[in-house]
Amino acid sequence: MKKLVLAYSGGLDTSYCTKYLSKEMGFEVHAVSVNTGGFSQVEIAETEKKALVLGAKSFASLNAVQTYYDTVIRYLIFGNVLRNNTYPLSVSAERIVQAMEIAKYAKQLGATHIGHGSTGAGNDQVRFDSIFQILAPELEIVTPIRDHKLSREEEIAYLKNEGIDMNWEKAKYSINKGLWGTSVGGDETLTSHLPLPEEAYPSQLQETEPQHIKLSFDRGEPVAINDKADRAVAIIEKLDELGSRYAIGRDIHVGDTIIGIKGRVGFEAPASLIIIKAHHLLEKHTLSKWQQYQKEQLGNFYGMLLHEGNYLDEVMRNIEAFLTDTQRKVSGEVYITLHPYRFTLDGIKSPYDLMNRGFGSYGEMNKGWTAVDAKGFIKILSNPGKIANQTEQNHD
Repeated sequence: MKKLVLAYSGGLDTSYCTKYLSKEMGFEVHAVSVNTGGFSQVEIAETEKKALVLGAKSFASLNAVQTYYDTVIRYLIFGNVLRNNTYPLSVSAERIVQAMEIAKYAKQLGATHIGHGSTGAGNDQVRFDSIFQILAPELEIVTPIRDHKLSREEEIAYLKNEGIDMNWEKAKYSINKGLWGTSVGGDETLTSHLPLPEEAYPSQLQETEPQHIKLSFDRGEPVAINDKADRAVAIIEKLDELGSRYAIGRDIHVGDTIIGIKGRVGFEAPASLIIIKAHHLLEKHTLSKWQQYQKEQLGNFYGMLLHEGNYLDEVMRNIEAFLTDTQRKVSGEVYITLHPYRFTLDGIKSPYDLMNRGFGSYGEMNKGWTAVDAKGFIKILSNPGKIANQTEQNHD
């Protein structure tokens, strides 16, 4: 039999693919789920059971949470990446890691084909196909949902006809949880004007009293909460749990999809927003203005290429090297207060803080120059404007 590795989530689309590919197309289907955060052991066990019932020859759950942080998330922090100044790239970033892990697994297994359940109307088809073609060009890509333009109703009817009825009723809101955030989709996100209601979000408000926390960074990476050191992944998980109790990190992102249409999606990402905003504040104190300017350009570029599925382009390694180098002095503590539905950045403490009072206080006092120095500086600084204005007047 032809051996096929299927990117398997346990949802309707990949469930259909498992049954159809094994029964109708004669593939030996090996279902693979990649954990990039948000999966419990119970959920993984249930996913495995479902895959085997549907006809999969085997099921594998690949833990890529640490890989996800090491290869992608740390650079999203370094670059303060928020797509359209809003979205922390929760889903698009993890899809890249999932595709790479699945491609590697397929090659190790000796598969001849590789498949996924993406439709022809979204971003994921581009991300999966691109990664598969680059890392495993010898494997043929099989995508039944996209190729046959199947509707949800057609998939359900086929599975029921095969004696498989696993309660395929569509949830009112689709939830995709990962280490870097949770996406939320519903009827409201298909419009341009309706907000998501409170109940659409997976976490509900539990805490109402403000809480002060201290987040420590070392060379740009989070290393401690309230002086308790831990791995970056564990800190993200703790901040996610803590911020969720305050219903922090909710928003709706409107962006341009890879296939050229506008898309709208809700999300809940307390940890990523707290970390990025705290990290950005620390950088404002410890980096020069030109470092900050260039980082902003390259950070946005990095996020755009990642979203578009171009993670394997060599320019991404170049940008990562630049971003890493900028973090040499981004160390210190950021003081944060959590409130219901929001958080405030109260200040920072760093040995590299460039607000050095030895040179003066902005708007108050100068200690490093005289009034004569200031006047001369301003006079020279004004020269380009003087020249342009005089030239314009001479031609009126």
